[in-house]
Amino acid sequence: MTSPIRTQRHDDVLVVISDNPPVNALGQAVRAGLKDAIEEAIGDDAVKAVVIRCDGRTFFAGADITEFGKPPVGPSLPETLDAMEASDKPVVAAIHGTALGGGCEVALACHYRVAVPSAKLGLPEVKLGLIPGAAGTQRLPRLVGAEAALPLVVGGNPIPAKKAKAIGLLDELIGEDSLEADAIAFARSKIGQPVPRASEGNANEDGVRDPDLFDRFRASQARRIRGFDAPNAAIEAVKAAGELPYAEGVQKERELFMKLMSGTQSAAMRHYFFAERAANKIDDVPKDTPLIPIKKVGVIGAGTMGGGIAMNFLSAGIPVTILEMTQDALDRGAGVMRKNYENTAKKGRMTAEQVEQAMGLLTPTLSYGDLADCDLVIEAVYENMDVKKEVFAKLDEVVKQGAILASNTSYLDVDEIATATARPGYVVGMHFFSPANIMKLLEVVRGKETRHDVLATVMKLSTTIGKVAAVSGVCPGFIGNRMLSKRQEQANELIMEGANYWEVDDVLLEFGFPMGPFQMGDLAGIDIGWHRDPTKVTTIREALCAKERFGQKNGKGFYDYDEARNRTPSDEVKAIIADFAAKEGREQREISKDEIRERLLYPMVNEGAKILDEGMAQRASDIDVVWINGYGWPLYTGGPMFWADTIGLDTVVAGLERHGLPVSEFLREKAETGKRFNQ
Repeated sequence: MTSPIRTQRHDDVLVVISDNPPVNALGQAVRAGLKDAIEEAIGDDAVKAVVIRCDGRTFFAGADITEFGKPPVGPSLPETLDAMEASDKPVVAAIHGTALGGGCEVALACHYRVAVPSAKLGLPEVKLGLIPGAAGTQRLPRLVGAEAALPLVVGGNPIPAKKAKAIGLLDELIGEDSLEADAIAFARSKIGQPVPRASEGNANEDGVRDPDLFDRFRASQARRIRGFDAPNAAIEAVKAAGELPYAEGVQKERELFMKLMSGTQSAAMRHYFFAERAANKIDDVPKDTPLIPIKKVGVIGAGTMGGGIAMNFLSAGIPVTILEMTQDALDRGAGVMRKNYENTAKKGRMTAEQVEQAMGLLTPTLSYGDLADCDLVIEAVYENMDVKKEVFAKLDEVVKQGAILASNTSYLDVDEIATATARPGYVVGMHFFSPANIMKLLEVVRGKETRHDVLATVMKLSTTIGKVAAVSGVCPGFIGNRMLSKRQEQANELIMEGANYWEVDDVLLEFGFPMGPFQMGDLAGIDIGWHRDPTKVTTIREALCAKERFGQKNGKGFYDYDEARNRTPSDEVKAIIADFAAKEGREQREISKDEIRERLLYPMVNEGAKILDEGMAQRASDIDVVWINGYGWPLYTGGPMFWADTIGLDTVVAGLERHGLPVSEFLREKAETGKRFNQ
């Protein structure tokens, strides 16, 4: 087998080149080739300096994660990098594209680092529930200081080359089109000088002089890292770089790394990494399916959902025609979109020019005829079947043949909607989540007649607009809301049996959700779907609406809210619930946190099993993708189906039976045979 590493001699400089597409991952062959090349350079008196660069679109973009969980084959990355750093001849990393994870650690082990201005560098291991494992947490702080290292190691987001140069991670920015030549010239300028080794740096003394630095940083990240093990381990590792000699610091990093690697959180996050990529693959749709060009999009409805949907396409540079029934509604919707963009600009996430560019692609209209030339039209109108079918019948009349007609329905039957058209093959569900311009998930609902090219186009388009897509079959509520309904049923039952509604919410908060079911109700608005008759009270929600408790929008729902939207339980609501329970003769009892958690989450797993059994989801991991991206299921558990695998399907079945809840045959069979959802 040909090595992915080759060398080229440029007089007294040896250029070491990696060619391991697509991203020059640091697999065993790459590591061995790098080590051999360094040994070649050290053993050749004619070689005075070394440059390491990569072919293709990027520098080393990280470890080969397909090796995770497999028996290690040497040389290890730490061994390779130590050999590189030990060289007395200057070794220069010439960086383009991205230097991520192990790639950034390669750069840190080099004596010098140069990069083109468009390059990015980062240590994203925390996103897989890990920390750098090849001395990255020890070399980086010694090179740039603990204060500059912490955001890189703990946050996991890459930084542009200019910033990397500013903090001391890069030595020089070089020509975008002259990477190799400039790197060779730089390396040659360092010949004969003592080589600087990151492991011997002292920039990390800032953390020694100011030990409170680490606690302040942890406090500033508290909300973002809540529940995650890896960020706290990363802080500990960077702190160790100032407290311990280098060799002991490396040992500490290794101990922390191995603990994370063998833990459930990293397994869950690595599962999700692959799950997100798998979700975009549709089993029966060939990879070479021709795509429908989407050059113009129509959106029907300029309300909260419609406006948010439109913004996704505008931000991606795709023109949008947005339709409303009245001029007031149209103006209001366009105004909200502009305000949203301007708020983003105020936060520094886009420029004023980009705001105008996005809004310049928007065409408001009151006429269906203006949608005629759209390649894709998405309706975001009232969730009523008759209304939806009326809209689709009109679209069928005016929109050009070959265009995709999509519904943003969150619950309704997409196949029935398609019957309003003469082109059911071009009808698909595109269920965006609110706020649609922010939430990552797109549930793509495949009708029984949806064409392969329509499906493939929508999945590809989801990536273009920055969404994570998962395919669902047609069933009430699709994947996400179907499972959510089971959780809500139990939440309602629990408060009738004696659990306080804030206790129900708190159990889910402790599990890792951003909010519980009753908080969610307050945020969405309790009056959604309310019949507006205060004398007609048959449910707790109707009773709250009759008391004008509509949720956060007016400062009182299940909870009372202050001006900062801080919540406190309401005595009035507690009395309303107690009254309903008494009228229904429901016996009140103490309910443990364990019971609350099991009754909220186990029925969701059971419903997920039914969804799989019915073929409404292609794979269990797609369900995990839906719940992590659309409903705030904690990433570090891997999603509901992976979590169920982790705790054991027999545990789930036993819990459901203990609480007198139904168990699907599909779930029972898997539990009894010792199988998992994610094999």
